[in-house]
Amino acid sequence: MAENQSSRKSIIERQTGETNISLELDLDGNGSYTIDSGVPFLDHMLTLFSVHGFFDLKLHAIGDVEVDDHHTVEDIGICLGQAISEALGDKGKIARYGSCFLPMDETLVRVVVDISNRPYLHYNAPVTEQKLGTFDTVLAKEFFRAVVQHAGLTLHIDLLHGENGHHIIEAIFKGFARTLNGACTTINIEGSLSSKGVL
Repeated sequence: MAENQSSRKSIIERQTGETNISLELDLDGNGSYTIDSGVPFLDHMLTLFSVHGFFDLKLHAIGDVEVDDHHTVEDIGICLGQAISEALGDKGKIARYGSCFLPMDETLVRVVVDISNRPYLHYNAPVTEQKLGTFDTVLAKEFFRAVVQHAGLTLHIDLLHGENGHHIIEAIFKGFARTLNGACTTINIEGSLSSKGVL
């Protein structure tokens, strides 16, 4: 459940036959984190999300990684999406839109978001490597699909150029962090930034 909206914090618990997850998010943090997902590469990516988005994130997850990482990665995406949605409350007084071009060595990605309450993911970031360490690279898209569905985001992710799979996915997570931070910035309006008056 979310704490009061002015604090923009949320706590999510999710337990299924496949995973047991506890996640705490503070949108107005300073980038502090305690992350143990059971998936080392995802720990690295979520650390980047926290640090580069200035979000405080606490995560502990136990999943059936002996099968593979899919259930754990997807369910953490679900929890993060729910946490973003609950921390934003009625989505009032936020900039709503955010965008970022994020370079990492030879890689350049573009990430654009609308906190629209209309879930949609465009993901065009092919990676030639099937695995990075033990991480299946196709799970990056599944993670973001889960986030947008449960946070109510319209999210566009494009690889403009790049070769190294680690650099590509790392740039995406950093770019998402900076983009989301911008979209969550509070602005001097009453209610939601929408001609309809509600998102």
